[in-house]
Amino acid sequence: MLKRTPFYDKHIKLNAKMVPFAGFEMPVQYEGIIKETIYAREKLVIFDVSHMGEIEIKGKDALKFLSYVVSNDPSLLKDYQVQYAVLLNENGGSVDDLLIYKLPDRYFLVVNAANTLKDYDFLCEMSKNFDVEIKNLSDEIAQLAIQGPLAEPHLVNILELNLSNVKFYWSMETKYKDIPILISRTGYTGEDGFEIYVRKEYADFIWNEVFKGDIKPAGLGARDTLRLEMGYPLYGHELDDDTSPLEAGLKRFVKVKENFLGKERIIKELKEGIKKKLIGFYSEEKGVIPREKMKIFSDGEEIGYVTSGTFSPNLNKGIGMGYVRSDFEGEKIYIDIRGKIKEFKITSLPFVKETSLKIPKKRKE
Repeated sequence: MLKRTPFYDKHIKLNAKMVPFAGFEMPVQYEGIIKETIYAREKLVIFDVSHMGEIEIKGKDALKFLSYVVSNDPSLLKDYQVQYAVLLNENGGSVDDLLIYKLPDRYFLVVNAANTLKDYDFLCEMSKNFDVEIKNLSDEIAQLAIQGPLAEPHLVNILELNLSNVKFYWSMETKYKDIPILISRTGYTGEDGFEIYVRKEYADFIWNEVFKGDIKPAGLGARDTLRLEMGYPLYGHELDDDTSPLEAGLKRFVKVKENFLGKERIIKELKEGIKKKLIGFYSEEKGVIPREKMKIFSDGEEIGYVTSGTFSPNLNKGIGMGYVRSDFEGEKIYIDIRGKIKEFKITSLPFVKETSLKIPKKRKE
């Protein structure tokens, strides 16, 4: 049986189209994916992301343990800072990608919905030689993402918090009308925005407070389009148990430490190079849209496959990402779309270059 988030009734009242996703009934769209995607880039939207998993790690060895299992370096984090990382397996592949929140008395991990139990079990298995306490809090927490250029003024007006002090990939714990909340300047859209975490019993109240004024609801369809326009990976597409973070173009989130899972492969790939690489591409031809698992060709030879593809409303063209052999250096590729070979031009990521997100030039990731 599918689970429901605390906001399920809100989605039904807003006439959302509901679909199964990662074991949940989730809204894929309200007014339409194209409208919601454009509105997120121009104004602001609210996403229900309560299906995401939340895992807490405490204990004397919490930092040592996290450093062992993730690609990044959590020792760089200050209190309330957030870090993106890949959860590594022993072969240097990707168990998941996640956010690490360093809070004063604990680490708070936010993981992909479809991987929550897998990640929790993996962390418990890997922690046997560490003095840590690991809790799966996913069923206790509701999460909302407010994303778009107007996100900060909207939330400042409602929550009456000084959010200008919360920089990109930083967070704060506070109270709103006596309700404890964790709020961070993070998101999966490439726009400025915030994510709010509350206990589930306060979910309805927080939604009613935030869902005012110009804000509109957006579903999974728009969220996926927005992340693809930014070239962000999605687990199960660009990342999986066999793919390393280096192959996925995430080198800046890989830090070589004294001891970490998959070290042998990561070191080897850093020295000798990777076998496949992730590229972005687009079509100038109207209506030509790449889709997952379609084959990629160059000079008549198959060189890779599509991992994600969609129509970009903000660029008005079909865009995609995919893996090709690491020695490929061409400027265009060809994709077999339902028996027709279509040309795509390779481009640097992200596809959408200008957004409302202002990232400091120097930041610890």
